[in-house]
Amino acid sequence: MTDLAPVRTLNLDALRSFVAIHETGSFRRAAARVNLSPSAVSLQIGKLEDVLGQRLLDRNARRVALTEQGERLLLQARSLLSLSDETMAMFRTPALEGRIALAAPHDLGMSFVPQLLGRMAERYPRIRVDVRLGASGEMLDGFRAGRSNVVLFNDVGPPEITSLRLRSEPLAWLMARGGRAHLEDPLPLAMAETGCSWREAALAALSASQRPWRIAYCSDTSMGQVAALRADLALAALPRSLAQGDLVEVPETAALPALPQTEIRIAHDDSALARAMVSLAGDTAEAALSALRAG
Repeated sequence: MTDLAPVRTLNLDALRSFVAIHETGSFRRAAARVNLSPSAVSLQIGKLEDVLGQRLLDRNARRVALTEQGERLLLQARSLLSLSDETMAMFRTPALEGRIALAAPHDLGMSFVPQLLGRMAERYPRIRVDVRLGASGEMLDGFRAGRSNVVLFNDVGPPEITSLRLRSEPLAWLMARGGRAHLEDPLPLAMAETGCSWREAALAALSASQRPWRIAYCSDTSMGQVAALRADLALAALPRSLAQGDLVEVPETAALPALPQTEIRIAHDDSALARAMVSLAGDTAEAALSALRAG
């Protein structure tokens, strides 16, 4: 009789540390988040890589990044952790209930927030969420002043407040397919009002390259800016995932300056209800980005 090979399973604690490394950007910060030492987290990741037979992280002196196989694991890890948390929540008493305030900029309020609220309603039906949308700077100020328990925001540099990274992707110069706005001088731009990190990054890049520009269309929502692009009224610095259908990246011949990565980040007041929302936010962000890429 032939002995069956032992079944190898994934360790949920190791997966939680793996996700924490991605969200915090370092082993040290991830270790603090999961209440372990950095060496213990490193050992967890080593065992996880051994079980999967794949290298999951690229490490150097400045940063930790996911490998291609690490990117594949991330969505699965979040799904497994979410299912585990959901199962545990079924047997916890009392069930979480109460009211929580969520603040977010307009563009996330139109795309990401409805998906997050849908998952919250399924997982925590006794939690009521009050949502306030506005300019990113205004929402951050409100969170600092205690007017919200959780705040979502976009950022392109070191975050203004202690927060977790949910996802990141490159900013890109976008235009209408077949459009000619990129040929105008000065460049016509569609942008939000002051206080938007995308606006600040785009204008800093143009100023550094000494490229003349003008604000041709002003909207605090990315969808408003997209409308201006589709009408070939302007260009905009927006997440690259929006370059699909009738929107394309500005051709390299336009010689526009490079743009940084943009991140969706989340901060919370560490209350139990806020932590419940944050536990769902990462999985929701990855699912939203995957849907955009598939679309």
